[in-house]
Amino acid sequence: MEFTGIVRSMLGDKRFEHSINVAEEARKLARHYGNASPETAYLTGLLHDICKELPKGELLEMVKKSGPDICPAELEIPQLYHAPAGAWYIRERLGIKDEDLLCAVRFHTTGRGGMSALEEITYLADLISADRDYPDLKHMRKLAYKNINKAMLYAFSYCITETVEERSLIPENTVNAYNYYLLKSGKELKA
Repeated sequence: MEFTGIVRSMLGDKRFEHSINVAEEARKLARHYGNASPETAYLTGLLHDICKELPKGELLEMVKKSGPDICPAELEIPQLYHAPAGAWYIRERLGIKDEDLLCAVRFHTTGRGGMSALEEITYLADLISADRDYPDLKHMRKLAYKNINKAMLYAFSYCITETVEERSLIPENTVNAYNYYLLKSGKELKA
């Protein structure tokens, strides 16, 4: 099945370009680390925002159908709906049953503790894709190719700091991810 055309039909120009950039970055990260299929990483990056531009009400319906792993804070933040909705859509409408791919789409916004290699790659690719522009981006890109655990910790630290400054809710999955990578990085430093 040709997914590029499907994604193109669901997204505006800017978001489609972002999805292509994330797909390409995910493939590069997968090749760099050698711990995930570059083809699956590309497809995951391409699909990660497939539902991003759907109406909020439609997204919320998909989120409610997506499963029990939605934390209360996620239900209060409409900007996060597209991730669990996207995983549901990909499974139910596109017929993709690859659980690792589905989880990578599901957690590309909040993260979670114990992410798989594909989940980490997708999360980082979304943050460092060619179209991104934010403070510390250069450092984030360098770190993403140097040490994935430290990159994940830095990414969650950055995102949590930004979220606190915006006085927004922090999903439990994000806090769990931060704690997970802090402990993992600490063990790595002691080894």
